[in-house]
Amino acid sequence: MLSSDDVVRRLYSDPDVMSAVRERFGSGVIDAGGAVDRAALAASAFDDPEALGFLEGLLHPRIGSEREAWVAAQRAMERPPPLLVCEVPLLFEAGLEERFDAVIVVTASEGVRRRRVEARGQDFDGRAAHQVDEARKVAAADMSFTNDFTLDDLERWVGEVMARFAPGTADGQA
Repeated sequence: MLSSDDVVRRLYSDPDVMSAVRERFGSGVIDAGGAVDRAALAASAFDDPEALGFLEGLLHPRIGSEREAWVAAQRAMERPPPLLVCEVPLLFEAGLEERFDAVIVVTASEGVRRRRVEARGQDFDGRAAHQVDEARKVAAADMSFTNDFTLDDLERWVGEVMARFAPGTADGQA
């Protein structure tokens, strides 16, 4: 699986990205160790549509390039995996849904999402204002799951997804 969030974390240590972030947002978004402070950066970016657009323009092409390289490397393997999974939190916001063979949405009720976001010290309403409505995502997905329950419930559902999209891998071991 390729996680876009993991790619972003790596990109924030890229000297060119760090330099562009520092130049656009100032040293207040760089922590004492010289790394991008994602919380400070998010606070600045979500308050300013132009700043958010700048970040998206800086990161999205790089994330796309890494995703394409990862897919190519997976497909070039002697025994390619039966299923390639890319986790893309902003799939609909970035207009990428047509680039995938299937779209699977894992969501949660608003109350659960709010608690999870606020538990990380983030502003739920500020983030939600910049995202596509959950109902629209679910309606556009090939499959969806409301993740308000236990990890066992989620894992069981993932097994069902694996069985549908990669028969013979229902145990989740692709």
